[in-house]
Amino acid sequence: MTLNKKIKEKIIKEHKVHDKDTGSADVQIGLITKEIDKLVLHLKKHKKDEHSKRGLVRMVVKRKKLLAYLKKENEKRYLDTIKKIGLKK
Repeated sequence: MTLNKKIKEKIIKEHKVHDKDTGSADVQIGLITKEIDKLVLHLKKHKKDEHSKRGLVRMVVKRKKLLAYLKKENEKRYLDTIKKIGLKK
C-alpha cells in the first residue's frame, strides 16, 4: 500500500519548507495523509481487513502527533499545512 516514487516526489514538492527538505513535519504529514486516503479507499472495498484497519489507526495517530508538534513549534506552518491537506482545525 505504499506510494510510488512519482507521487511521493509530488507531495514533497508541495509541502517542502526549503529546497533540500524531505523529512520535515510538513512533508511527513502530507505523505501520511496520502497513505491514509489510499488506505480508506482500500477499506471501503475490503471491509473485514482488520490488519489494514490497525495500520490506518496507527497512521492517523502518527499524523495527529506530528500536527501537534507542528502547532507547538510554528502556528503559521501548522495552519498552512492543515489548509493544504484539507483537514478541519
